[in-house]
Amino acid sequence: MVTMSDDDELLLARIGYKQELKREFSKWSTISYAISILGILGSVPATFGAPLAAGGPATAVWCWAFGSCMALCIGSSVAELVSAYPTAGGMYFVTKYVVPEEHVPVFSWVQGWCNLLGQTAGVASVTYTVSQMLLAAASMNSGLVRSGVYRYSPTAVDTVLLAIVLLCVLGVICSLTTKTLHRIIFWFAPINITATIVICFVLLSSPDKQSASWVFTHFTDGSGWGSKMFSFLLGFISVAWTMTDYDGTTHMSEETHDAASLGPLAIQSAVIVSGLMGWLLTICLCFCITDLDAILDTPTGLPAAQIFLNAGGQTGGTVMWGFAILVQFFTGCSAMLADTRMAYAFARDEAVPFSRTLSKINPATKTPLNAVWSVVGASILLTTIAIGSTQTATAIFSITAPALDLSYVSVILAHHIYRDRVPFVEGPFSLGQWRGVVNWVSIVWVVFISAVLFCPPKVPVTGVNMNYGIFVGAFIGLFALVWWWVSGKGKYTGPRTNDYIQGIPTEELDDECYGTFH
Repeated sequence: MVTMSDDDELLLARIGYKQELKREFSKWSTISYAISILGILGSVPATFGAPLAAGGPATAVWCWAFGSCMALCIGSSVAELVSAYPTAGGMYFVTKYVVPEEHVPVFSWVQGWCNLLGQTAGVASVTYTVSQMLLAAASMNSGLVRSGVYRYSPTAVDTVLLAIVLLCVLGVICSLTTKTLHRIIFWFAPINITATIVICFVLLSSPDKQSASWVFTHFTDGSGWGSKMFSFLLGFISVAWTMTDYDGTTHMSEETHDAASLGPLAIQSAVIVSGLMGWLLTICLCFCITDLDAILDTPTGLPAAQIFLNAGGQTGGTVMWGFAILVQFFTGCSAMLADTRMAYAFARDEAVPFSRTLSKINPATKTPLNAVWSVVGASILLTTIAIGSTQTATAIFSITAPALDLSYVSVILAHHIYRDRVPFVEGPFSLGQWRGVVNWVSIVWVVFISAVLFCPPKVPVTGVNMNYGIFVGAFIGLFALVWWWVSGKGKYTGPRTNDYIQGIPTEELDDECYGTFH
């Protein structure tokens, strides 16, 4: 009798890899993981100030609503592709089957490096944010020395040192067995959703609130660009930074039961649930802004933290902020897990230095411990940049969303360009007749909004408020290409699947569900 586990292993073997990781993630832990990697209760408060400062409350509200719809298009497009090839490489592996064979090496190489570097920047970014949130909590409980000044004010060194400690803690958690991770992550989404709903009720119970017309129709030109429309577009930074890393779930495919079906389900479920929860939380936060200028100039440094304090008092505000920090920590954990599995997959294909070491599976935990701690080390190196230059670190962190989203749509675009030349076998999840519309909406949107988000957030432009993200993005692309010429060309041939693909019995796998791989 062929079990679901057998089917998973046979499918992976037909794709071209042998099963090395343990499959322990269930339907609900996979969905919980997908929701936690977006981390609404942590990410919305952490990024709420950007759209609020750019275009006012209505910008924050409507950017989130529209951005979530666009995120669903991107997530669905990604889900369809990874459903066909559910491996730890995620969208990186899919590149092998969307471009002609002669283009696979360089395309896969650049995609892999952009994905790996983008995710590592994301891990560092989320952890740095958790550090900022924790120190903001310490600051707002230290007492005011005078109006607008707390007794304790965190320094760049404080933030970086705490972030390094947090990265090490996350590394320890990600070093656990897959079964233990499944049991822990199972609770991430319930805590996230329950806490978000409770906090929304607390915020709405606050006696001092703005009118609905102010929340939904009050736009400002806080960017100084002289256009409320452009300031509105700059407000998409919050939802763009939060709603990304869609293929993060697929990096856990080789540890998930029925990954070809559950991966897409988890991605779409996470985007829908997170979109609705994020929108609701944003609306509730905006209702509690009694003085916009005071909220933007809060001594805590984070407008959402001040709103929590105003609505819940010292104790209630700290408790609500504590849950936001906890959920953001969950996000960091999920992001690091995805990054470590991508590092393992890329090393398995001998595309990174020390590939043999990084692709080893620890015999005790059955997880890639070397890859885990390489990600911790790389994230620490990125984080320490903030000691010397907060602007440079912020630029590196801000590239996460555009880099990942552009890498996704480049694969989607390649699939459309070469679909008549490169055979592609669909997985269990398919967009059907909506594929063209959903894919092209995703491509156009990501290209457009990435161009907008690379613009300086304020004018006049100075060295402090300049958006250096475009330079970091260019560096990542240039690094990938240069490293290709130095190390990859002539050696790297793309995702290496031929070692195991020969001699695998295919008749045992349900072709009606999975098709036949060529």
